[in-house]
Amino acid sequence: MSAPVSKPPRPAPMSRERMYRTLLSPVITEKATSLSEKGQFVFRVAMDATKRDIKQAVEGLFGVQVVAVNTIVMKGKSKRFRGRPGQRSDWKKAMVRLAPGQSIDLTTGLS
Repeated sequence: MSAPVSKPPRPAPMSRERMYRTLLSPVITEKATSLSEKGQFVFRVAMDATKRDIKQAVEGLFGVQVVAVNTIVMKGKSKRFRGRPGQRSDWKKAMVRLAPGQSIDLTTGLS
């Protein structure tokens, strides 16, 4: 007889404060706006946020069903300020795909 298959532990519910610390801001660019027409939304997220954290935060704050989350770390650019070299900080970007027929209105604020 084979051993019963156990399910992975269910993640603990995320507090509203942690959701706001995970999702920092929406990314409003021409490319991100064109993706929103296809059901994908782009957010700037915390560097230590996992895909599971991002999914929970979006579902909790906006009340939508997330199908997939893709993340990428955007490397900071080298810039010059008054002739001195500098480096912008790295940041993490998340592209969230929603279930068909669902949408997020980023123009209104969250309560």
